[in-house]
Amino acid sequence: MGLDWINGALRPDSMARRAAMTTTETFKLLEPYKIAEETFVIPWALEAPPVGHFPMNSMVIRGAEPVLVDTGAPAVRSQWLEAAWSVVDPLDVRWIFLTHDDRDHAGNLLAALAECPNATLLTTWFSIGRMAEEWETPINRCRFMVDGDTVDIGDRTLVAKRPPLYDNPTTRALFDTKTDVLWSVDTFATNVPTPLPDIADLSADEFRDGQFFGGRLVSPWVALLDGQKFRTVVDEFQRLDAKVVAGCHSPVLRGPRIAEAFDLLRRLPEIPPWTEFTQADLDQWMALAETSVPPEQPRPSAT
Repeated sequence: MGLDWINGALRPDSMARRAAMTTTETFKLLEPYKIAEETFVIPWALEAPPVGHFPMNSMVIRGAEPVLVDTGAPAVRSQWLEAAWSVVDPLDVRWIFLTHDDRDHAGNLLAALAECPNATLLTTWFSIGRMAEEWETPINRCRFMVDGDTVDIGDRTLVAKRPPLYDNPTTRALFDTKTDVLWSVDTFATNVPTPLPDIADLSADEFRDGQFFGGRLVSPWVALLDGQKFRTVVDEFQRLDAKVVAGCHSPVLRGPRIAEAFDLLRRLPEIPPWTEFTQADLDQWMALAETSVPPEQPRPSAT
């Protein structure tokens, strides 16, 4: 997949080639997999034609005081809860860290709170207010964590940190000082040809193009930034010195790919904004869909 999509035309040329990768044959969505000591990602993904898939992950830290990091999307509520409880007993969960209140992160929050009566919700004042438009968060079960705050969870300390990129003003990343795992939230978001557990399964071109696409999709305001000031923010985030980086919208990053991702992140203010898909694109897709449906079937335009 070349950089042609920078001018608005995404070319998923290599996505079909990647779909048969043998390294991910046993990888299944909504089946937790271990990324570090007592640390598991719960993977999910959305199809996103014509750019492949977008990961929609969450995380569980199964330590002395287990933590849910985000609560998944409501579209797969029962499956997500089953996946989480396959890693940890809900009665043992002591903390739920909510990075922000978007539905793909907070969609199963009330269900998780109901099934985890011993858990405290780590959140922000603004998140509670934003969620009040739809539901009432039990304030007596909350603890506020702002940028730089820490929480002792028995066998490790977790640090809340504002990430360089975000699509919600309440966003905070989470760093585990024991395992050096960084939950980067929406920073390092990328499209992938097929759901993947590890970013190493992407080619160099796919990795670069995905970082540029995902970053500008999630945070279109990055084009307005002073490049030097933004690089200072990225440098500070990188100084956490994470050994493993997991996030909602990316496969796991390890080794040299972490440094590469930070280098690509620094370049975002210099890249032209992504050109959104238009009605003309939708018309073209619908026309193609019409030709792919057997005559005896209802036409896409009829529904």
